[in-house]
Amino acid sequence: MPMPWTYRHASREWRAFLDDVKEATGLTSDNMAYTAIDGVFHVFRARLTAEEGLRFASVLPAVPRAIFVAGWTPSDPPPPFLPKEDLVREAQALRPHHNLTPDNAIEATARALWRSVRHADLERVLATLPDGAAAIWSLPDADPGDLAPRIV
Repeated sequence: MPMPWTYRHASREWRAFLDDVKEATGLTSDNMAYTAIDGVFHVFRARLTAEEGLRFASVLPAVPRAIFVAGWTPSDPPPPFLPKEDLVREAQALRPHHNLTPDNAIEATARALWRSVRHADLERVLATLPDGAAAIWSLPDADPGDLAPRIV
């Protein structure tokens, strides 16, 4: 079996993902964008069981997948999903002394996600997750052409 695409091109995929978040948020450094992505992933995964989280992670590119699961201790039972505004505040609270995560961090990360995965795979997984999960990654006002996968 050949090496999976996401492993062979992990640096390229990560650079595109990170650049997408930087562009959408207006953040100026890779570190700031990474913190925003990490915060969004933290608040999302906190609301999933380990099985659900691993199912979601399985459709992510290699580096975002690693960030998603790194240091995760699933809680039982996970708390419910909240409105995006509340989840953004939680993301902004991650590493508060080094966090410049803007209010559009969830949308920016969602845009980067859609641009880096096969849509059918993400839609299939989101359909299996708890109520409210798919809404986090929903971008109803986005131009579908802007969300087309760029690398996969």
